[in-house]
Amino acid sequence: MAADSTSPLDRARRKAFRRLLPVLFISYMIAYVDRVNVAVAKLTMMKDMPDFTDAVIGFGSSLFFIGYFLLEVPGTLMVERWSARKWICRIMVTWGMMAGLTAFVRTPVEFYTVRFLLGLAEAGFFPGVIVYLTHWFTSRDRAKALSYFLVATPFAQMLSPISNWVLKYGTTEVMANGETLVHPKLLGLVGWQWVYILWAIPAVVLGIGVLWLLTDRPRQATWLTQEERDALEAELDRERQLKTKGKRMTLMEAFSHPKVLLLCAAYFFITTCSHSMELFMPSVVKDWYAVSRDQFTWLIVLPPLLALCGQLFGGWSSDRFQERRLHACVPIAIGGFAMLLAPLTYGNLFWTMVCLMVTFAGFKTYMPAFWSLPSLFLAEAAAAGSIGLINSVGNLGGAVGPSIIGWIKTNTGSYTSGFYFLGSSMLVASVIVFFLGLGARNPKTTEPT
Repeated sequence: MAADSTSPLDRARRKAFRRLLPVLFISYMIAYVDRVNVAVAKLTMMKDMPDFTDAVIGFGSSLFFIGYFLLEVPGTLMVERWSARKWICRIMVTWGMMAGLTAFVRTPVEFYTVRFLLGLAEAGFFPGVIVYLTHWFTSRDRAKALSYFLVATPFAQMLSPISNWVLKYGTTEVMANGETLVHPKLLGLVGWQWVYILWAIPAVVLGIGVLWLLTDRPRQATWLTQEERDALEAELDRERQLKTKGKRMTLMEAFSHPKVLLLCAAYFFITTCSHSMELFMPSVVKDWYAVSRDQFTWLIVLPPLLALCGQLFGGWSSDRFQERRLHACVPIAIGGFAMLLAPLTYGNLFWTMVCLMVTFAGFKTYMPAFWSLPSLFLAEAAAAGSIGLINSVGNLGGAVGPSIIGWIKTNTGSYTSGFYFLGSSMLVASVIVFFLGLGARNPKTTEPT
């Protein structure tokens, strides 16, 4: 067999993609399913428990992000200063337990409590992985690596047919021919309860497996040769030295940096829309159109399917052209305009789905380029803390958006005003990223400045 003639650095890069990204992808996919299962479960939860209105569901989902906010920065610093694999293990096991407990809530207060605890449990996972990837992937690979990780979210949403199938247990369904079909309970539990339980189990199992499947740093990787470890560590260290240029920014200096604060604001406005739509999109389709259960199951797969394609393309293109700013702000703007147009399509299922698909693609495609921005001007603890800060403050939009949309729907009986609010939020985010002065292509360097 001919010897591999590629450089040690290139061999290490390829091995890191093959070894680490599948584990991180599956972990995030499970995390996202556990987080957004309420969007599916609420379709029958609200029938079984009349106290659970759209306002209750929206507020409970918002509390997830309050708990998430409290531990984001400390959790991210744990990844930088301690151990990514051990911290991710802790996160996955505890979030799996909290997600499973959601199956047994009976009152709004119990629902609020479990969602808050789920946020505490999951805090630090997403920004921790973003930081972890900077320990392994150089600037030329970072957006692509991020895109492979981030497509877990549309994949998770595309698994909704499984949850919809489980949701049938304990329900009565009227068929197209008028026949009534009764689905019995399973072990005394109804479908929405099984949705939470069945998706919680993989989180706990994989969380334990992460201890053996991930490696904290290249120098600890027994699956790389010594030559490959040295080459990758040297390249990563070279990039760190270029960013710091002899001066290391403290954590507090990073937290007060204008660009960090603007990234927090932009992410806040984006998540205000994205988390609201992920929670309420199934309800919008049900509310606007009389479609069968099977039609509905496949319709709600279409938006995340387009988002998946957009995210992969966005990550590839951003690395290919070494450009971050336009790859972030343009998809956000397109998604925002689609959101504003959606109410005008009421009554036309085809155009409604087109708007929802473009909206989803918009608030997913931007992510690889956006999360490459902090590492352009920050390194090590400053980068880790700032990524945690951006994600925690930004995700408060996930608390604000669903609460507002739930309140609007409960009090007006319509989602229209909520759509205008969400679309405007995305346009504000796009403007912030565009004028940030960060991530424009610079052909004279290997990484934009």
